[in-house]
Amino acid sequence: MKKVFLIFTALLFMGCSSVMKGLKTDKAVKIIFDTDMGNDIDDGLALDMLYKYVEDGKVDLLAITSNKKESGSTEYLDIMNNFYGFPNVPIGKITDGPDSKKGDHFAFNVSQDKSYKRSIKDYDKIPESVDLLRKTLQKHKNNSVVIVAVGFSSNLSRLLDSKPDDISPLTGKELIAKKVKYLCMMAGDFRPERKHSEYNVRLDKQSAQNVFKNWPTKIVTSPFEVGLDIKYPGSSISKDFTYVKKHPLVKGYEAFAKMPYDRQTWDLTSVLYAVEGDGNGKYFSLSSAGNIEVQEDSKTVYEPSAKGNRYYLKVNEEQKKAVANRFLEIITRVPKVLEK
Repeated sequence: MKKVFLIFTALLFMGCSSVMKGLKTDKAVKIIFDTDMGNDIDDGLALDMLYKYVEDGKVDLLAITSNKKESGSTEYLDIMNNFYGFPNVPIGKITDGPDSKKGDHFAFNVSQDKSYKRSIKDYDKIPESVDLLRKTLQKHKNNSVVIVAVGFSSNLSRLLDSKPDDISPLTGKELIAKKVKYLCMMAGDFRPERKHSEYNVRLDKQSAQNVFKNWPTKIVTSPFEVGLDIKYPGSSISKDFTYVKKHPLVKGYEAFAKMPYDRQTWDLTSVLYAVEGDGNGKYFSLSSAGNIEVQEDSKTVYEPSAKGNRYYLKVNEEQKKAVANRFLEIITRVPKVLEK
């Protein structure tokens, strides 16, 4: 009888532990999150969604790679990992990345508060993003990893151009072709009437050109116009997070711009599609297959082609409402690590 009790206790402990760590099931989407955390608060909102999906057993978050070179970016990622109960998710940094908003960005501001728990002692010693990408891809099954990229294409381009090394005998392009299921990225603008050079593309045009031209797997991009009119309400930030005195996502939102304000959800749309797809048409519509070219003025051009493997998301008014409601449903949920 005592043996039975001990077995039951062990199983109960394992069950509780899996709630804290997230349930990794065969159906969980294996995701690497590549982000310019610190440039826009929608990266923080998107990361919150990923943690919640991990809790639900829908995502296995393999790694987070920063493509923003300021150290506050990686420190904020470490703070978020610990706050949400996932301190062991590996983080990568970028050296000599593209110029972007410097200094007093929201991630830097939050990282100045030393009361937040951290796991990393020296942010200068964390791996380069391209090395972490190669290491992560190498150890997972073929055609199993989805990369969600919501910033500059710098890390992706460097991965694509990487050479065989101690991590893998494959080139970056070969490794991507073997291990990546598809790339889901926030980039571009495909509106025929008001097309502009979208920020993620413009800040590192050459890398974006390389990725759209040479990436060997399917790419699904969520363009500027998709998240433009789907906004996360500042009123939610003010009233839905009182379950904790100090929340790094809330503090980041408050530091990004003067409250109250509603913020576009560009990066969140890529996360939603990567995990839940188009929702059987509830959330998105998908373009036909084609090719995407980044022009010298940084504008993106889509050309339909039956032989192409580039797609972009589209939304109508009803879908915008459904997506906005889904964002609220996920993000306002109390993280399991904080549930009483």
